[in-house]
Amino acid sequence: MRQHLMVNRRRLLGTAGSAAAMTLVGGIARPFLSRAADRPQITHGVQSGDVGIDSGVVWARSDRPSRMQIEVATTDSFRDVRQGVFADALPESDFTAKAVIEDLPAGQDIFYRVRFMDHAAPTILSEPAVGRFRTAPADKRSVSFVWSGDTCGQGWGIDEARGGMRMWATMQKSRPDFFLHSGDTIYSDIPLRTEVKLPDGSIWKNIVTEAKSKPAQTLADYRGCYQYNLMDKNVLAFNAEVPMFAQWDDHEVFNDWYPDEPIGRAQHQRSMLTEKNMMVMAARANRAFQEYIPIRSNPIEPGRIYRKLSYGPLLDVFMLDTRSYRGPNGKNMEESYRPSAYFFAPAQIAWLKRELKSSRATWKVIATDMPISLMRLYDPENVRGSDAMAQNDNGPPRGRELELADLLSFFKRERVSNTLWVTADVHFTAAHRFDPNKAAFQDFEPFWEFISGPLHAGTGSAIEPDQTFGPQVVFRKAGQRDAGVNQGPSFGLQFFGHVAIDGATEVLTVTLKDIDDNSLWSIKLEPKRA
Repeated sequence: MRQHLMVNRRRLLGTAGSAAAMTLVGGIARPFLSRAADRPQITHGVQSGDVGIDSGVVWARSDRPSRMQIEVATTDSFRDVRQGVFADALPESDFTAKAVIEDLPAGQDIFYRVRFMDHAAPTILSEPAVGRFRTAPADKRSVSFVWSGDTCGQGWGIDEARGGMRMWATMQKSRPDFFLHSGDTIYSDIPLRTEVKLPDGSIWKNIVTEAKSKPAQTLADYRGCYQYNLMDKNVLAFNAEVPMFAQWDDHEVFNDWYPDEPIGRAQHQRSMLTEKNMMVMAARANRAFQEYIPIRSNPIEPGRIYRKLSYGPLLDVFMLDTRSYRGPNGKNMEESYRPSAYFFAPAQIAWLKRELKSSRATWKVIATDMPISLMRLYDPENVRGSDAMAQNDNGPPRGRELELADLLSFFKRERVSNTLWVTADVHFTAAHRFDPNKAAFQDFEPFWEFISGPLHAGTGSAIEPDQTFGPQVVFRKAGQRDAGVNQGPSFGLQFFGHVAIDGATEVLTVTLKDIDDNSLWSIKLEPKRA
């Protein structure tokens, strides 16, 4: 077989099957003959992610063993094809494939065209699918991104008669450089029903697949949850235009999980879990996440999710993971720091300190999958402590709060400035300003935490912040406290955040928005100059 791409190097991409990165030395691919009925099919669109100044990840899935081929250009005509990559889609990766495209120009719209070549008949190619992303600028050019979290939760799936998952179409209007998905990328533990009766008497009609009809336990179940979200037309259109930076939280595995959690609490029993080991479930879920999310795989720790993503001289994004390394959920009231108090855990804390101290970006966005200021009950039926960092005692730091106290003191001591935290998880939107003058722990400089979600799930009611670190509620919009009403997407209380950094002034503007693109609240933050 004559290969139609000229390449000069290959790099394996961890758990996503055989995914490789290569550079093309000019030229346009020679067309292959194909028989339409025998062509491989691209099953769930294309998507990109973890974009930097000179590279980005491209993802697609085939319906059979095949080779994904990617052509890249700086115009949508593809007359200037500059490089290409290939990656094999195999049964072991559920026919998903992802590849790092390298040596790209900075600050440039990049168009990519994906085809799959049938392994059994290499002259047969799929129809092409086209996507785009913008590389990070090398100079101080304006940049923007949107963020939110929580997809298909509380029984709300795709109702095509109501427009499907409309939030993605709304976010696309902003034409962001990237989308930061703050976790709960799927709800693997909450099945969908075909119909949900709304308070006005109308019926919400979910598309329901086999995978979404039961709580996920097997690898196939978890994969099926990602496939479900990729059935939505809005998600597919958004993915083809906007790269994603994603992290995970609990619902990618099971509600409020921690690595060595015993399976046996009431929610496990109601879900009729047959798996007896939470770590086994987490391993399967992590593999599905790595297969279906366009994340860069870590060569040392292939399942690792925390990472730094640099988006030019104005912005570094630090994607954290509060699930994989935490100690047990519970009271978490330890006076001294030990494994039972882990939330980020020492290795991640050390990495974050090192990367933040060395960062030369004007703004440092710290993305957490859970708010640092809000208490979240663990196993509320048995009143067994906190799933979150906050302890809700308004006192000095204890348990998991010791990690945050250490981090904030480090920021002050090492003069790490211009940090802000973005998150989702609680299914409402809010702006919290942390003020040491109003805190029980005061060894830190003031900073902001911004919360926005859900993307497509039930809206949550307001939670009052714990005052250990002095968060002040500057803005908040949430759902009602009526426990009998599950306020889904049709209520309009779905939220996302928009961040824009001006290239000339370096001023950062945060705007909290709703599903109809209404601006609910906004603030401009001046950078602190060194």
